[in-house]
Amino acid sequence: MKHHKKGRSLGRDKDERRSLAKSQARSLILHGKIKTTEMKAKELRPFIEKLITRAKDDSLASRRILISRVGDKDAVDKLFKDIGPRYKERKGGYTRIVRLPYKRNDGAREAIIEFV
Repeated sequence: MKHHKKGRSLGRDKDERRSLAKSQARSLILHGKIKTTEMKAKELRPFIEKLITRAKDDSLASRRILISRVGDKDAVDKLFKDIGPRYKERKGGYTRIVRLPYKRNDGAREAIIEFV
């Protein structure tokens, strides 16, 4: 049974899902938008929104937490310098997912996740 199982497995074990979330979050922070499958975008959204909420307050503790979550100092610097101040007054909803009208060869829907 699936009681208390939150999130999608995406055909990966726990460490692979964590690595996927880190790499996609890094790409989204550095490039502003990425194209991926719809399910991966839906899993990435809460992860990245928590990072942005943490980046609105520039403190040493927040910086260390974000470095451990993202794993890239350049991406964390961009979070604190560009993205965090941009959403200072916004309460949430920093990203949007746009579904693309066509499907891939394996039948998975593609989507673009980007900052609002």
